[in-house]
Amino acid sequence: MSTESVNPVAVADRIDHPALTAAAAAIGRLLVLGGGYTGRRVAQALEAAGVPVLLTHRQPSPGANDPGWLHFDPDQGALPTAADLAGVSHVLVTIPPNAGGRDPVLESLEAQLRRLDPAWVGYLSTTGVYGDTDGAWVDETSPTRPLLERSQARLACEQAWRRSGLAVQLLRLPAIYGPGRNPMLNLRKGTARLIHKPGQVFSRVHVDDIVGAVLHTIALPPQARPDTLILADTFPCPSSEILGLAAHLLGCKLPDVQRYADVAPSMGPMARSFWSENRRTSSRRLREDLGYRLLYPTYREGLSSCTGDFF
Repeated sequence: MSTESVNPVAVADRIDHPALTAAAAAIGRLLVLGGGYTGRRVAQALEAAGVPVLLTHRQPSPGANDPGWLHFDPDQGALPTAADLAGVSHVLVTIPPNAGGRDPVLESLEAQLRRLDPAWVGYLSTTGVYGDTDGAWVDETSPTRPLLERSQARLACEQAWRRSGLAVQLLRLPAIYGPGRNPMLNLRKGTARLIHKPGQVFSRVHVDDIVGAVLHTIALPPQARPDTLILADTFPCPSSEILGLAAHLLGCKLPDVQRYADVAPSMGPMARSFWSENRRTSSRRLREDLGYRLLYPTYREGLSSCTGDFF
C-alpha cells in the first residue's frame, strides 16, 4: 500500500456518516492534534455539521480551506494557550511518536488536557503493535509483540496515554488509503511496483471509515466504548491484488512482477519493514459488537470510490 499522498479532496461532508448528527450533538468543540491526511478528513466532516473544530499544524500560518488553525510545534515551543483550547470537549490525536519514541502531545499538553477533562480522547495508533503473526488474524484481545522500532514506540505511547487518566480510546489502524492516497496514483506516476511474496497479505482501511468509526464511537454512551478498537476492512489481501484492480480501473497495464527476494536488498528501510510483517487484522468488535457498518467493506468498493481522482 502506498504511503505517498496529496492533499485530500474536501468532500468529507458529502460522505454518508450515519452517526454524524449524534456525534455533532455530543461535541462542544473538537481538537484534532495533527492536521494530516486523516485528521483533516475528520475535521472536515464535523465542520460541515457545524461543530467548532481546532486543527493543529506545524506551520505558523494557515492554508486555504482549513477549518480551524492552531499552531502546534513542541520542538519550536509553539504551544496552544488555555484560551486557545477553551471549550474543547473531545480530542483526536493523530500525531506519531517523536524522534525519542515519546508522545509529543503528552509531553507538552498533558497538564492542559487534564484541566480540560475532555469527554473522549481518541488516539490513532497502529496494528503494528501486534507484530508479525505469519498471516494469522489478530483482534483487540491478541498479545502485543511489536518487532519494529516505530511500533514499539507506538505501544509505549499507548501505554503513556492509558496512564494519563484521561478518557482515552486507542484506535489501531492498518494501512490507510482513500482519495489522494491510493495505488492508482502510483500507477499514473509510474512508481508502482508489482511485488510477489508468497503468503503475504496486508490489511487496510479507507480513510472515510476511520472518520465514520470515530463519529460512531463518539456517539456511543461512554460505558459502551471499548478502550481499544481496531479499524479495518474485512478483506486482507496481497498488495498485487489491489494493484490489479487499480490497473483495471485506470485501463492501464501492470508493471512487471518482481519477486520480493530479488528486490528486498534494494529497498529502503521503511519499505523493507513494511514487507517484514504479515498479519490479518479483525474489526469484528467494531462491526458486530458496536454495530458500525463499513462504508467500504473491502478494497474493491473503496478503491472504486477513488476514481474521482482521475476521471
